[in-house]
Amino acid sequence: MNEKKRATRRGTGGDELVFLALGGLGEIGMNAYLYGFGPEDRRRWLMVDCGITFPEGEFDPGIDVILPDVRFIEENRADLAGIVITHAHEDHIGAVIELWPRLKVPVYATPFTAGMLKSKLAEHGNGLQIPIDVIALDSQFNVGPFSIELFSLAHSIPEMSALAIRTPLGTVFHTGDWKLDATPTIGTPLNVARMQKLGDEGVLALVIDSTNAFREGISPSELDVARSLTEIVKDAPRRVAVTTFSSNVARVKAVAEAARAAGRQLVVAGRALHRVIEVAVDTGYLPQGFRYLDQDQFTYLDRKDVVLLCTGSQGEARAALARIAEEEHPDVSLDKGDLVIFSSRTIPGNEKAVGRIQNNLARNGCEILTDNEALVHVSGHPRRDELRQMYRWMRPKIAVPMHGEARHIKAQAELARDMGVSTVFPLTDGEILRLAPDPAVIDDAPVGRLFRDGRLLVTEAEGPVRERRKLSIVGVVAVSLCLSRKGAVLADPQAVIDGVPGENAEGEAMVDIVLDAVDGTLRSIPQQNRKNPELVGEAVRRAVRAAVNEAWGKKPICKVFVNVVDSK
Repeated sequence: MNEKKRATRRGTGGDELVFLALGGLGEIGMNAYLYGFGPEDRRRWLMVDCGITFPEGEFDPGIDVILPDVRFIEENRADLAGIVITHAHEDHIGAVIELWPRLKVPVYATPFTAGMLKSKLAEHGNGLQIPIDVIALDSQFNVGPFSIELFSLAHSIPEMSALAIRTPLGTVFHTGDWKLDATPTIGTPLNVARMQKLGDEGVLALVIDSTNAFREGISPSELDVARSLTEIVKDAPRRVAVTTFSSNVARVKAVAEAARAAGRQLVVAGRALHRVIEVAVDTGYLPQGFRYLDQDQFTYLDRKDVVLLCTGSQGEARAALARIAEEEHPDVSLDKGDLVIFSSRTIPGNEKAVGRIQNNLARNGCEILTDNEALVHVSGHPRRDELRQMYRWMRPKIAVPMHGEARHIKAQAELARDMGVSTVFPLTDGEILRLAPDPAVIDDAPVGRLFRDGRLLVTEAEGPVRERRKLSIVGVVAVSLCLSRKGAVLADPQAVIDGVPGENAEGEAMVDIVLDAVDGTLRSIPQQNRKNPELVGEAVRRAVRAAVNEAWGKKPICKVFVNVVDSK
């Protein structure tokens, strides 16, 4: 095996098939993958997915979501043939609206995925029109030089489509997110014969989901969860509230059926759930007669007659469950003895937010049930026995782990080797892998992250997020000086501190320490030198940082404003 081999030459001179991730290798989320075909200087490109990831709490202060930096393909957009979306989860579709204006190519999606994208466009697109080609399930179509065949796989959202990407140099099977589920409750079971046929045709490379590469065994079925939820709801003495990922239509259906089996009314709270239900009804995954009550009907129902389905499983501050837990929701409240089911698994990074909501619910006397106590959730990603089955079907010459942090990528690579794959490439974002001919890592592309900061997209290198991180640790001191053009001090210096302790250990005011440092510095600079405002500002900045550091043990961000005015 030649793992992560670096080529001694950049190209072969003829057609090449290459793979590149702009996101999704080294993180779970922000999936954006590129396949290139043709000579090195005339490649045509295919993008698979264009998703977001979420900020990591205090590490990304003020940031709403994180998007992949697509400057590499933006610079080559004339050669980008299109974007194919595997499914409608935000980490695969969430960046399309904001990044499409930089790429301006057709977007290909199956009916439910297209419906979700159109719904997002209607709500957040500000009139943007994106050409969306709606592709039938399990169909074949061409995008530039790539012949693509869709393979329906089970996941925690309808219409997860793996891609067989055929080229003259070989076929790549890009799994997307998937699991094996013989009883998925939404959609049809996997067509094993088609999978076997594809493997028999010959697969050059398997690009494969690594999320659960640590977990042995096989994931339970959605049908098992549905049965468990039905029993739990039947046995509950008071209200039942269920929170789950809004996109999990199978879980929405299971909760509705559990409510009906217990003779209860289903109440839905949360705009995202309403949007998903509407698209699911339009595309046939929920019946046209799917019945539920809106949240404004909640207070009219007896405590034994209601099942509440609400958003907020990941601790989102503005979602329904967070507002309910804070007792701030306008229509819904939960009381002592009510049962709250977290029919989801906490995404890494969201633990504190979810814990805060659960603690608030516990203080209000609610009972809390998670997947640690009962079968109320199953993952949409394959465990190791499911991964082994995929390797047996595909029998690839090359394995490329994707959709995972470094530890997941490593575990998947080891499993691939154990399954007899001859060449394994555990890559990171930006590495350009030549799949054929002569597999090797041949180059690096620029990659990074774009931060949605309010209404703006900023790169991580532009500075505001780094500055906020530092502000959260050391605070800021602002000093204002007023000097004449001849360098005379015309007024007493002023100082403001923010995020800095008000006093030192001896009780001396920190503002006084700052002003003493300013006064001492000004006295030490000859008036002739004070004619240079840049020199004065830098000297004062250094002195103030040193003085605060001596008093506090931390160096604050220090801003000095030198105002030069004409004096009589």
